[in-house]
Amino acid sequence: MEHHRFDYADSNEFIEAGKKMDADIPFSENIEALKTPLVLGRKTIPNRIVINPMEGCDGTSDGKPDELTYRRYQRFGRSGAGMIWFEATAVVDEGRANPRQLSINKDTYQDLGKLREKTIQAAKETYGEEFTPYTVLQLTHSGRYSKPKGKPAPIVAVEENPFLKKADQTYQVITDTELAQLEEEYVKAAVLAKEIGFDAVDIKSCHGYLLSEILSAHTREGEYGGTLENRMRFTLNVIRKIKEVLGDELEITLRMNAYDAIAYPFGWGVDRADHRKPDLTEPVVYLKQLQALGVKMVNISIGNPYYNPHIGRPYDAGYYIPDEHPMEGVARFLKILKDLKDQVPQMILVTSGLSWLRTFGPNVAAAGIEEGWFDLVGFGRQAFAYPEFVQDAFGNGAMKKEKCCIACSKCSEIMRDGGKAGCVIKDKEIYLDIYRQGKKD
Repeated sequence: MEHHRFDYADSNEFIEAGKKMDADIPFSENIEALKTPLVLGRKTIPNRIVINPMEGCDGTSDGKPDELTYRRYQRFGRSGAGMIWFEATAVVDEGRANPRQLSINKDTYQDLGKLREKTIQAAKETYGEEFTPYTVLQLTHSGRYSKPKGKPAPIVAVEENPFLKKADQTYQVITDTELAQLEEEYVKAAVLAKEIGFDAVDIKSCHGYLLSEILSAHTREGEYGGTLENRMRFTLNVIRKIKEVLGDELEITLRMNAYDAIAYPFGWGVDRADHRKPDLTEPVVYLKQLQALGVKMVNISIGNPYYNPHIGRPYDAGYYIPDEHPMEGVARFLKILKDLKDQVPQMILVTSGLSWLRTFGPNVAAAGIEEGWFDLVGFGRQAFAYPEFVQDAFGNGAMKKEKCCIACSKCSEIMRDGGKAGCVIKDKEIYLDIYRQGKKD
């Protein structure tokens, strides 16, 4: 069905529209399921809402949080979300996606700890001392999208990718020896994250960044490419090594692509004959391998925001208008979660991609949890636009339409233009001038 902007007056109209296009999207008028706690290892997550990791590109040049970073996370702390998944934080300088990306090392980790403390403090000041959001720190190497000095400096697992390779860029293919050394950097970062109080670290494996690209490195030779065993090797090695050092003191998780929507042999989780269709055979094997190593939770994503952003975040407006209705995109995302949960039922799964639904997001999320499709629901763009959305949904029974993210993609545009990311529409006092400056530059 052709693309159409969100335009539904009430839930009945929304549900009927979904039926007409055979979009299997669960819906419940009762959102109490979102308020239920969930045990994860030694901790309890207060409720089922997650603030998903989103880069603000607003740190200092040496990788520490800056003024706008603290502002964003204190707003997230006051949101009422049970889990706050802190944004991509580089484990090595050359793996930074921009000159203001957060980094974790001996010089920055105490500042990251302060950021976490202020976030927790904001939550407790709003909801009382008993309310403590679960905190995850996302560890990353930006790989193909590395830009530590402001200009592309890509480090790739596979150079010859006709879908992602750009003629005006020079690519450094990371060697097996360098990957083995990089494993140790992830371990060091995890130890520092534990020291500053994080409940878990995320070995980021999504959206075409280095570890995500390794999963799809069918054409790579050596220990980290070709066979599925080799393509899983890096992350599984990192998990084993972290556990050797920390045992069960720190949970390990992943934000993992389950479906790249890029043609084989360059995509992961795709039907080899038709990349428009997911094939979850390998992602299921991977989830089971992760589970065997003690991983209890995985945050699922799909698509590549640099290549096909509508796959992972259905929108009204963006760099291009896709040839599908956003509701179809939401349904595809949810079906992938359901299929994964059916095959790996003990794994706690986090879904995403619901911000386009506006006020209906909590209703769809609650229904998905009730029906066993997933366990936690992550919101990204919505949290930029409307950080108090959880507070309103839980306190008033519904989000306020006028406060919702409108899925205009301008927060992504700011990033691509080299600015500090936030909501241009709902937080315009801060971000409108930044957006305009980026367009001038």
